[in-house]
Amino acid sequence: MSEEYYLAIETSCDETCSSIINSDGNIISNVVFSQAEIHNKYGGVLPDIASKNHTEKIGVVIEESLQKANIELKEVKKVFVTNGPGLINCLMIGVTAARTISLINQIPVYPINHVEGHIASCFIEHKITFPALCLVVSGGHTSMFMLYNSKEFNLIGNTVDDAAGEAFDKGAKILGLGYPGGILIDKLSKNVKKDFYKFPIAKMGKNSLNFSFSGLKTSLKYYLDKNKDFEKNLNQIAASYQEAIVDSLLENLLKAFKKFNPSSIMITGGVACNSRLRSKAEEAFKNKTKVFIPSIQYCTDNAAMIGKRGFQLENDLNLKGEFEVFSTSKKLV
Repeated sequence: MSEEYYLAIETSCDETCSSIINSDGNIISNVVFSQAEIHNKYGGVLPDIASKNHTEKIGVVIEESLQKANIELKEVKKVFVTNGPGLINCLMIGVTAARTISLINQIPVYPINHVEGHIASCFIEHKITFPALCLVVSGGHTSMFMLYNSKEFNLIGNTVDDAAGEAFDKGAKILGLGYPGGILIDKLSKNVKKDFYKFPIAKMGKNSLNFSFSGLKTSLKYYLDKNKDFEKNLNQIAASYQEAIVDSLLENLLKAFKKFNPSSIMITGGVACNSRLRSKAEEAFKNKTKVFIPSIQYCTDNAAMIGKRGFQLENDLNLKGEFEVFSTSKKLV
């Protein structure tokens, strides 16, 4: 059987992404246009501006992914596209592009869950051993799953309010740092004391594996209100705030590890780029189990992960020419 090529599209937030994956599940090209600099002056993502930029860039990004894969659009046999969760008007740009290509080429288009895509990103570079415990941590999601194979995910923990990435972004805004907050806080926190101030970590109950970060953001605000000269200790405060987020994530991850005794740990999503989380996770599970974290390019939003998830589900996907987009998390397969 000759090699086939599939196109994957991701536009759930502020990255316009396209990837080509082959019929063996290998990533041939992966192109991302980031709007981070555009949204920096607003202190966060503005949906209308994000969707406008998706509209302007989607064709260019798809064309670039085809060129890097050295193929033409007519050679694409399937299209995988993110249909949620995400910003509705942003999702619609990617879905419309996917449907258009489907009609032009007379090929099937399949909807892919964004969170499932993040989980699948761990499989791009790693051979995962099952059962696996996976932490998905990003600007919009903070969840834990047990995986017994590459297709079935069981949700075991979730945030009850803000996501960890949202806590980073809101904390950075309170500190006057700008957007995206996680990257800026991570940079400020290097080579300084991490215990300058002990910010509280929410306790959700002895048996709970859920997360909460809204109180942490409030605690930071109260601290700054009481310490007007905080800028002289800005790096240490940022590091202490980061430490609270990271420790909260790892505390529940360790609790879940003891409960489910998985063969491996997976950490993925945009916050998995955080250097402190990566290093502390490796240390926390040293001599316990293997920790799999994607390289930076596959942690943040990208279409390669959508293509990989499509490949994993290829034989189970039903042809869906018409499907909905959705903003909030749905039950995963």
